[in-house]
Amino acid sequence: MEKSMKYIIYTLGCKVNQYETQAIETLLNEHGHTAASEGESADAVIVTPGAVTAEAGRKSRQAINRLREENPGAVVAVSGCYSQLSPDTAEKLGADVVFGSGDRVKLVEAIENAALTGTHKKMLDKPFERRMFEKLPAGAVAGHTRALLKIQDGCVNFCTYCIIPYTRGRVRSLPVEQAAKQARELDEKGYRELVVTGIEVASYGVDLKGKPDLADVIVAIAEAAPHMRLRMGSIEPSIITEDFCRRIAETGSVCRHFHLSLQSGCDATLKAMNRKYDTARFFEATELLRKYFPGCGLTADLIVGFPGETEEHQHETLEFLEKVAFSDVHVFPYSRRPGTPADKMPNQIDRAEKARRSKQARAVAEKTRRAYLESAVGTVLPVLFETKEDGLWQGHSDTYLLVRAEGEELRGQIRNVEITGVSGDTLVGKTV
Repeated sequence: MEKSMKYIIYTLGCKVNQYETQAIETLLNEHGHTAASEGESADAVIVTPGAVTAEAGRKSRQAINRLREENPGAVVAVSGCYSQLSPDTAEKLGADVVFGSGDRVKLVEAIENAALTGTHKKMLDKPFERRMFEKLPAGAVAGHTRALLKIQDGCVNFCTYCIIPYTRGRVRSLPVEQAAKQARELDEKGYRELVVTGIEVASYGVDLKGKPDLADVIVAIAEAAPHMRLRMGSIEPSIITEDFCRRIAETGSVCRHFHLSLQSGCDATLKAMNRKYDTARFFEATELLRKYFPGCGLTADLIVGFPGETEEHQHETLEFLEKVAFSDVHVFPYSRRPGTPADKMPNQIDRAEKARRSKQARAVAEKTRRAYLESAVGTVLPVLFETKEDGLWQGHSDTYLLVRAEGEELRGQIRNVEITGVSGDTLVGKTV
């Protein structure tokens, strides 16, 4: 289009959403458009909402309403899992352009056309008919020091609480050589950390010739990008074997932090969720990670108040949280999602009880998190510094703890920091 636009992009949800957001941003910039400054009215507002839970849907609706009010006259575009699932709702909220979870190139073209001609556009496909991995530019959201690389899309696990398979379709993977090429380009641009992500990265490669696995692509990325440390997105415990841990540890690039998809610490609940492991297999995975990555941070997602979950099941989960001793746990009360099997299950638990159980789980999570923070005092951690606040630089350690320290210009640098104390949820130290 002839006239350049000022745009605002608002993202909710997972790291895949963040990756797709930066890809849209890159595409817009390549077309000559620029991000609106703070307080500046935008010509286009792009919202990429999350849709895993009903709560995510509620927040997405609030965001769309607020941004439309703040930017009167702007073209409003909604894309991603939320609009794939609820396109009519997105339209009713005033979206001019509604796309699903595919084809960001055409999304950008539709936004430009709507801004130029006022033409509204709704474009959705059928996720399970997708066969090709969508090629998008890897990179970082403006101002960020770590880059994102999506290597996989889709999921066919069909957990009973989850809508994502219906919005993303079957598994599609970025070929190993293409993943390595994109990583090399990001390394050459000066990024120091790369987050390797996907919808369900444990299934990486099942659709590719030769069936390369997640370890294969991680090793290739590490070789192609020797100046970057690698941080892995959420992984399933089923893929964590002795061979997997040995191979990724040997790269010397993989951060000592792993986010595991737990969901419950009770075997009966895991079975009702249609998860592909039990607590014994999950615990085995954590022990392997700690063997090959001593001192690693282990974080997890947990759903409490799942239909049919008893008080005894809750107690088993709390005991399991203590046993694993996570460095952090994201606790979510079960959220009903129409279209999933769990939504139709009997013995749904009321909101007050789910809130009570969430509080219990968060208390245990805070206890183990506090212990992990304290265990870092006296150690030396490599920290990627990102921002400066109140005179101190802050960034994340390889174990994904927030660290603050004094120093000159540290942005974008990885420096060793001797940890001297804990302040709230942050470690403090001095560069060495």
